[in-house]
Amino acid sequence: MADDDIFKQFKEHSIAEFFKKNRQMLGFSGKVRSMTIIVHEIVTNSLDACEEAGVLPDLFVQVEELDKEKEHYRLTIKDNGPGIPKSHLGKALGQMLAGTKFHRYIQQRGQQGIGAAACTMFSYLTTGQPTKAISCHKGRKITASIGIDFKQNKPVLDVVEEADALNETGLSFISEFKDVRYERSNYGVYEYLRRTALANPHCAITLIEPNNERTVFPRSVQVNPARPSEIKPHPLGIGTHDLLEFARHNKESRRLSSFLQETFSRVSAGKIDELRSLLPDMDLNKNPQDMTWEEAEAMVKAFASVKWIAPATDSLVPIGREQVEISFRNIFNPEVLVVTERSPKVYRGGIPFMVEVGIAYGGGVAAAGKKGEVMRFANRVPLLFDSGGCAITETIKTMDWKRYDVKDFEEEPIAVLVNLISVHVPYTSAGKQAVSPEEDVMDEIKFAIMEASRGVQKYLSGKRKAHEIANKKKVVSRYIQQLSGDMASLTGEKKAEIEKALTKIIEDKYAQDEMEAEETAEKDPEPDTGIGKTDEGGEEE
Repeated sequence: MADDDIFKQFKEHSIAEFFKKNRQMLGFSGKVRSMTIIVHEIVTNSLDACEEAGVLPDLFVQVEELDKEKEHYRLTIKDNGPGIPKSHLGKALGQMLAGTKFHRYIQQRGQQGIGAAACTMFSYLTTGQPTKAISCHKGRKITASIGIDFKQNKPVLDVVEEADALNETGLSFISEFKDVRYERSNYGVYEYLRRTALANPHCAITLIEPNNERTVFPRSVQVNPARPSEIKPHPLGIGTHDLLEFARHNKESRRLSSFLQETFSRVSAGKIDELRSLLPDMDLNKNPQDMTWEEAEAMVKAFASVKWIAPATDSLVPIGREQVEISFRNIFNPEVLVVTERSPKVYRGGIPFMVEVGIAYGGGVAAAGKKGEVMRFANRVPLLFDSGGCAITETIKTMDWKRYDVKDFEEEPIAVLVNLISVHVPYTSAGKQAVSPEEDVMDEIKFAIMEASRGVQKYLSGKRKAHEIANKKKVVSRYIQQLSGDMASLTGEKKAEIEKALTKIIEDKYAQDEMEAEETAEKDPEPDTGIGKTDEGGEEE
């Protein structure tokens, strides 16, 4: 075939066409999983919208089975957030890589601006029907059907009705799907919403299942979590191409030095002086748009030689120790519960993150039949799938649980919650179901689990010692009557008085043993984790 004939087949394709062919990359790869992924994408958007608007989230999720044989369902998800204006409704639900998240350095559940449009796409691919959206925003109620033009990655919006909505806000997403299935399993919608409620105790969720069974996950905290602040990118996380892109799009700074201070975090006048000394041949007074690739490359190399203050950590908002405890006790009511929250760290040189862990043991965990349960979260979002390739799962597998008196993790009544918080979670795919095994992240997860495990160990060790002491006391007490009778015969003393004296000796002895066991547990030393810390000024050691 001639070269000209080959290039007759050369075509351009949109991102929507790509994901139409590769929907498994978005998580649509199994019937139960696909149903859960749809709920996941819309619910996370609703939670983000409510929190950003300062509204306590009330979510309503209904799954209706339209045709069991054809596995045809209607899904309705409604929130009480701010709604979406008419000008953005089509793009928010029908255009991939469009939204408020991808370009911002802020902790959010969504990151890419793909999820909602992916659900609209999946509905259209499996039923041929557009998605119905009802948006109540600033006093206006817009009812519309939304489809996708795959060739151009553009929404197809048909406004059905406009009306006043003076006392109503929020968004309703109503869509039909095939090639999906509803199940009450560890990977289904019910379990996803249960875990969402656990990690978001400020949220109230109502679920109506296909059999019309209604479940309410009530709000247990009456205030929204603090809003994370948006931060600027850190110099240590920037590559050569990134630096040039920022410079090319800069329209405010006339000098390279002021551009660096205004675009990146932690770049002060003092740091500019350091960069000048490291780059004597570069003019930092030149226009940023005139910077060459070679200069940008040299600048990035110089960044690595400067000792920077770590990124601002007020951009990270965890679930919170108290909230995790409330959620765990509401759902499991365990025999023992330990929650730990690590201080923020940095991975890949410039991305702040932190880890919090909760470990529940016994009690309601055993009653619920849970054994070795791992609950993975990223920015308070449950991760139900792809556990095998996730940094959280891999870290838990490498733990020496016997060291913490947990003989067989898979068979013990134990539940471990791990939540990774970051302005940019390193997911392994666009499906956002597993965390990439970044070394710094895995180390911090391990240290957090170790810290919580020591609390469980103290409890189990104390419980075991108390049991041993009680058994010894019981064994020795068996001989009191025989011994007091024999001693009475030999000494002529009253048997009752000897028995009373022996009982007191045994009680005092084992009471002292119990006290010593408690003191030993309290003195359990904190092992050296070997982790670097941040001083008060923020400089990394």
